[in-house]
Amino acid sequence: MGLWDTVKGQLRSVIEWENAHQENLFELWSINGDEIKDASKLIVKPGQGVLFLYEGQIEAVHLEEGLYDLSTDNVPFLTTLSKYMQAFESEHKVGIYFFWQTEFLNQKWGTPTPVKYDDPVYKFPVALRAHGNFSFRITRPESFFVNVVGSRPVYTLQDAKRVIVDRFLQQLTDLFAEQGLSYAEIDKNRNELAQALTTHCAAEFEPLGFELTDLRIEGTDFDEETKARIARIADMTAEAEAAKRAGLNYAQLQQLEAMREAARNEGGMASAGVGLGAGLGLGQAFASGMTNMQAGAPAAADDPTARLQKLKSMFEAELISKEEYDKKKAEILADL
Repeated sequence: MGLWDTVKGQLRSVIEWENAHQENLFELWSINGDEIKDASKLIVKPGQGVLFLYEGQIEAVHLEEGLYDLSTDNVPFLTTLSKYMQAFESEHKVGIYFFWQTEFLNQKWGTPTPVKYDDPVYKFPVALRAHGNFSFRITRPESFFVNVVGSRPVYTLQDAKRVIVDRFLQQLTDLFAEQGLSYAEIDKNRNELAQALTTHCAAEFEPLGFELTDLRIEGTDFDEETKARIARIADMTAEAEAAKRAGLNYAQLQQLEAMREAARNEGGMASAGVGLGAGLGLGQAFASGMTNMQAGAPAAADDPTARLQKLKSMFEAELISKEEYDKKKAEILADL
């Protein structure tokens, strides 16, 4: 730096946030050792705020736009002359941090890894992903500066987003456990979950100097393993209901399904397994299920009308095919 540039730095009289970038949430006005002279002017533009540090302490916070007078022990010209032999260095140092007071809208968020919790209905751990957006603003710049920004000359919007998202994702797991919402209930309760999450986070964010002004959960999705397990449970439940309608218990239904699977794979390992040992037991169970639908009522099971009704119920419940239905129906009618 030349002599004239040094002198101009000593005589600096107007300070403003030039080239203010929206991505820089906090920014130190100078990091090159500039000294602020007594009677210098500070310009605060709309949407901006300023923290004024003097000798390591926060001396003032300017939240209103306008022109401010700054006062230090660095009296113009006197300091310049007395510090000439010390390269114009003064022991009276100041720091001016500009920051944005505006509300930051529609910041995207998503769970980097699935949030795991125990499903209250299915009674096993599930893994959920979620995404959405949030808005926030700084409410107490002094606290935000001390607790979050620290000594960094620039603190970006992305830095703040990481702090916010990391903290409310921790709250998200606890919230799912508290709400007791099952797999099928999560998506339809997104708004309620978002409101509850905002309330949960408020107590943690307020001491840090900012608040969430809006939080939205736009979508949720469970991992493939969870979806596969729940789909299997749904299938088993449907099968059990169909068996009930047909007058079978679930064990009988499974035996019937095993026989049908063996028939579809005739000549394969499933058929061989049935033929070697399982076939006799399954065949007997199938015959028993077709001719004696309800244990403890042998007289009714021999009634052709009852047998035809049970057969029709199994067909309507899609437990047997049309060919199987016609074949067995013909056998019953042939016994008349």
